[in-house]
Amino acid sequence: MSNIIPLLNTLPTSITPADVEFFDPPMCCPTGLCGPALDQTLLDVNEMIVSLQRENLRVERYQMTSNPNAFLGNAEVMKLVREKQMEALPIIVVRGKVIKVGAYPSADEVYIALNEATK
Repeated sequence: MSNIIPLLNTLPTSITPADVEFFDPPMCCPTGLCGPALDQTLLDVNEMIVSLQRENLRVERYQMTSNPNAFLGNAEVMKLVREKQMEALPIIVVRGKVIKVGAYPSADEVYIALNEATK
């Protein structure tokens, strides 16, 4: 038991947030790409995520049921969920700034937000 304390002292004190975060509505699986009929929007989002990751950008997807702390840890996201409830989802955050509420952005919208965030 006493060996655990030194290990805990080496844990990072903060974790850098992802470049792009998707706060998704409830889905049957983490990507929504399950079931007999595929949603083209979710396919496009998945392709966008793969493209962003190829550019070494960190992308995270969260659902309330499996990642409640991600929602609770973002005050702006929680404010939107409290105000609009499930209609607020999905919420997309780029480098800490909400860029889209209630719909998924296009890849162009995400890249524009990424470029603006680096200025």
